Amino acid sequence: MIRADIAVIGLGAMGAATLYQLARMGVSAVGIDRYAPPHSLGSSHGETRITRLAVGEGQEYAPLVIRSHQLWRQLEAETDEALLEACGFLMMAPRGVHTGHHGKTDFLNKTIGVAQRHGIAHETLDAAQIAARFPCFGLTGEEEGYFEPDGGFVYPERCIAAQLRRAQALGARVVTGTRVLTMRRDGGAMLLETDAEPVLADQVVVAAGAWAGGLIGGLAQQVLVPRRQVLHWFAVEDEAAYAPGACPSYIWMHGARPEDYFYGFPSLPGSGTVKVASEQYASACDPDTVDRAVDPANSAAMFAEHVRGRLTGARAQPSRAESCLYTVTPDSNFVIERLAEEERVILASPCSGHGFKHSAAIGEAIAQLAVRGKPELDLSAFRLANYAPAA
Repeated sequence: MIRADIAVIGLGAMGAATLYQLARMGVSAVGIDRYAPPHSLGSSHGETRITRLAVGEGQEYAPLVIRSHQLWRQLEAETDEALLEACGFLMMAPRGVHTGHHGKTDFLNKTIGVAQRHGIAHETLDAAQIAARFPCFGLTGEEEGYFEPDGGFVYPERCIAAQLRRAQALGARVVTGTRVLTMRRDGGAMLLETDAEPVLADQVVVAAGAWAGGLIGGLAQQVLVPRRQVLHWFAVEDEAAYAPGACPSYIWMHGARPEDYFYGFPSLPGSGTVKVASEQYASACDPDTVDRAVDPANSAAMFAEHVRGRLTGARAQPSRAESCLYTVTPDSNFVIERLAEEERVILASPCSGHGFKHSAAIGEAIAQLAVRGKPELDLSAFRLANYAPAA
């Protein structure tokens, strides 16, 4: 039997960050994952993830991403690994159209409001200014934008791998290829039955993403809904036009409906491609049986509905496509708290498709909650009980 003070189930964005921070605090900790992270079977893969300091999803998110940037820079110094690319972040929407995103209305103006409140450096741009600065975008002339110079993207696989390496170097144990089947109270501890060696821990952090609801059951299983998403890479004629700096990371809301939206990234050096994606919230999936293959028709629809005419020189034939999983709450907010029904369990998932940029700080906050009883950052908005009436 493996014995630890704290066990972390799931070693993706949240779990890897939590295990690393527990190890930094000198806690006896074990991290368990059914696969071998970083891997492509959950929510934390695909080369790049957008980071933006002003988060239109709500004022409560800004301190998390601000702190995450600080932690990634610290981790870069520890590991000599490039993790955060501050190439700038651009959000665009049709002028005067209050398009919603991630369950929030008027997303562009909400983002500007968060930036103003938290003193985040930014500019508001009209279509002519956007076109002059970023000629890679094909505009109609009706766009307005928000530009954040300190935004950009992080490398998710690198972040996870670096945190796990450091966690192990600091004394944490990492157990991969092992599935947690059940967890239950055993005296003054929690017993995790796995398909290998059992684990006994004083506390458990559940950061299992799409598998979290099934593991916890009850309200969590009702509220945390896995949804399949697709990422696309399209070749571009001029990679230099999409290089970091020439092109920012971006969210582009090009119509009035929430689905009139896609996001994308600069071209990584030597790739000759740009990565883009949209999101879907209509269909749920089972993470154990989900179809991970991507139909070429899906990429064709992505190009026709979002990319054509908007990304200059992008070619219709995709170079590559992958699926990933979001685990989504009804309002796309987070759930991060100690469970009311079992005080020895902390839920650190899901993050509704906009969590990676916050993950370094969330890991730190969860470690503080587990060890000290209270995190330095306020997590009170992210309670599972918020969904009890709806469920």
